[in-house]
Amino acid sequence: MGKLGQGLSPFTKIVIWLGSLGGLASLTLPVLALAESVGSQGIDAIRLHASPYYLTGEKIAIGQVEIGRPSKFGLDKVAYENMPVAVRRVLLLDGWAVADEFVDGHAANVASVMISQDKRHTGVAPGAVLYSGAVGPLDGGRSAQPEECLAAQSVASQNGGDVRAINFSFGEPLVRDPRPNPVLDGNALLTQCIDWSSRVHETLYVIAGNQGRGGIPIPTDNFNGINVAYSRQVDGVFTKVDFANLGSEPTVRSPQSPTPETNVGPRRSINLVAPGSNIELIDPDGRLRVSSGTSFASPHVAGTIALLQQLVDRQFRAGLPNWPLTGRNPMVMKAVLLNSADKLADTGDGLRLGMTRTLLDTRNRTWLESDAYRDVKIPLHNEMGTGHLNAYRAYQQLLPGAFGPDQPIPVVGWNYASLELASGGRGGSVHDYVFEVPLQAGSYLAATLAWERQVELVDQNGNGIYDLGEGFRDQGLSDLNLYLLPAEEEDLNRSVWSSVSEVDSVEHIFYQIPETGRYKLRVIYQPQTTSRSNQPYGLAWWAVPAS
Repeated sequence: MGKLGQGLSPFTKIVIWLGSLGGLASLTLPVLALAESVGSQGIDAIRLHASPYYLTGEKIAIGQVEIGRPSKFGLDKVAYENMPVAVRRVLLLDGWAVADEFVDGHAANVASVMISQDKRHTGVAPGAVLYSGAVGPLDGGRSAQPEECLAAQSVASQNGGDVRAINFSFGEPLVRDPRPNPVLDGNALLTQCIDWSSRVHETLYVIAGNQGRGGIPIPTDNFNGINVAYSRQVDGVFTKVDFANLGSEPTVRSPQSPTPETNVGPRRSINLVAPGSNIELIDPDGRLRVSSGTSFASPHVAGTIALLQQLVDRQFRAGLPNWPLTGRNPMVMKAVLLNSADKLADTGDGLRLGMTRTLLDTRNRTWLESDAYRDVKIPLHNEMGTGHLNAYRAYQQLLPGAFGPDQPIPVVGWNYASLELASGGRGGSVHDYVFEVPLQAGSYLAATLAWERQVELVDQNGNGIYDLGEGFRDQGLSDLNLYLLPAEEEDLNRSVWSSVSEVDSVEHIFYQIPETGRYKLRVIYQPQTTSRSNQPYGLAWWAVPAS
């Protein structure tokens, strides 16, 4: 574990963090990486805190699960009044935390990215309410997944069961998974737990992606959350996927595990990229340090969800049209975040959807040079996912509101809907979203479809909650597909482009409009023997009207 494990209490070494590859270094120079990563050089969230937006995540509950926890004033000796990172509640497994026990620098650092109220080192959502759950001491050498699932459930149940996002900045190696010959197929207990909880508790899990030499892949094989890789700065702007990330290719073997630590089959693990290199962080005692890793990229995403959820609540309470409460749904949030990600810097004519940066992979290639751009069966770039998190563009994506297939849709918007299988399950069910205006030739269209894998709790005692010793049952993944068609076209063979993965819970189109004209998006529920009769989904789209 190198410097990452130095000076840590023994319990913090049991589960391997996705933190610094180079160690947690004391801050000796005036580095402003947190201000930069949250500002315009990073995810551009700072502007949303001020007029006219006033989005700070106020009153929105989010959570984190770690092996340890941040400090809390009034409970822990190391904490002081008016701490810049003020956690609402700290937990241990399914109970309250004990004073001065399991206070942990890594957990505090992650929390500071989300909610720091320090004026110079402001977090993404300084007004959000954070619940922090610790797993605590575990016996070395055995799987901690049951306890980690219990802690996640406990955090998800806080705030009256209304926790909108939960950050995971740690993982488990395959070598400790108790299954025979374990692989990343989505069926580790913790992975199934996350997919179950995301649906039952309606919370979006944000998972720090695998990195470095491996050893930390579980639960990155989840379907219902967002897995995050991390970027580093080039000329002051976060524009390049860091070399330390592990994407879906090539197959990686870790010193900790002889099993390849990539998803089984063609399904890719990374959904989104966020800043994670040389980030300025706050320790449990309020002092600063700098570190790198996906541990600090994922809380940028979790904090952004708090900002977007505040917007949903505000618009709904104002009684504005096209603002249903379904905007809170994790599938909508996932679709909005992935669809608004930066891929290619706009040249000023808006044809690239106003994107602010060109993101490069570790080989200095753009999204347009990837198989994800060329192959309709591959929705995600193996290193970038759909691109780089941009909180301001996510706000722009969400702001127009929801528009269903029963009405013409504007060029930017989103929707939450459900598709029913045709009678007898023999035919696919269809929703058409027809743009109300022609789209501009040469412009790009982005559209993202997200839905959930169905995982059920094997509830042995019938109490409706997960208990240690219980497990989960995978009910299968429905197959939804997304097509871009001329508005009057019905023949799928004449689609302009499509996203038709057979293994993912996400479809994503990023395609250049060939000629000015009327277009539509078509969502299809493909019949399968394991399909549900009803399949909810979230959809987000962004296009350019003809000039």
